[in-house]
Amino acid sequence: MKTLLRTIAAMAVLAAAGAGMASAQNFNQNPTYGSVNLSAGFSPDPMQVTVRSGGSINAAQSIGGACTGYIANAPDYRVNYTPGSYPLIISVNSSQDTTLIVNGPDSRWYCDDDSGNAGLNPMVRFNQPASGQYDIWIGTYGSNQNFNSTLAISEVSSQ
Repeated sequence: MKTLLRTIAAMAVLAAAGAGMASAQNFNQNPTYGSVNLSAGFSPDPMQVTVRSGGSINAAQSIGGACTGYIANAPDYRVNYTPGSYPLIISVNSSQDTTLIVNGPDSRWYCDDDSGNAGLNPMVRFNQPASGQYDIWIGTYGSNQNFNSTLAISEVSSQ
């Protein structure tokens, strides 16, 4: 009986500890702004999508690493990509300071703040992109702030 009570108590402690932890974004959910299948040499290049950035989840807490900004749980957009000899460049253009988070086909998280054009725009570049699914989130620096943004997918340039 004591062993059973200790097991139940240990499970309760683990459950309570897990309740406060943030979970990573759910790339199994349908993207809010849609998806596209692209192969090397796609046209038009860049392919652009109008989105609203932001969400209520702090990426620094839910994903960690260099990921910053507030994002939604579901991806904003999904790209299923078949590469050739070109890089894959995912970037955002906005009049506000945005962040970019990509979950690649290798299940790794790629994050950026200001590597794109105009200083405040994010960009993630895959020099030798893998074939597969790229889930994309566009973040903002304030919780539940939503800004008009343009997501660009390119093999030649960033926004």
